[in-house]
Amino acid sequence: MAIKNSSQKVRFTAIGGINTVIDFGVLFLLKSLGLPVIPANIISTSCAFCFSFFANRKYTFKTRNSNIKREIILFILVTLFGLWVLQGIGIHFITIALSNTHWPDAVILLVAKLCASVASLTWNYILYSRVVFKQHEPQDQPQ
Repeated sequence: MAIKNSSQKVRFTAIGGINTVIDFGVLFLLKSLGLPVIPANIISTSCAFCFSFFANRKYTFKTRNSNIKREIILFILVTLFGLWVLQGIGIHFITIALSNTHWPDAVILLVAKLCASVASLTWNYILYSRVVFKQHEPQDQPQ
């Protein structure tokens, strides 16, 4: 079990790295084009969202559940809360906390986004593994 969880965490981290590159790339592109931070963050996280579901389903958790509709609904709820609520709150408060520094706005946004991403990635892993992509044990057949 520990080996499975360890390799699962490595796969989750790799998929998360790819998602983060997609997310940050789109966020900073949209911000450079003049879009406000919160809408840019919603769009950037949405771009990584589709990739994340299929990659985590197939490679991280290797689910064999046939109820993909259930997985999609739960994935949407867990992910959107983590990305839009947790990250939004984190970015907001960390940006405020760092506003008195002499750092450029882009550096403040980067630090805020990194911290908020750690919180949402932790949230996602826990709920993906325990709720969304939980492997259901086969039920014993009556004999």
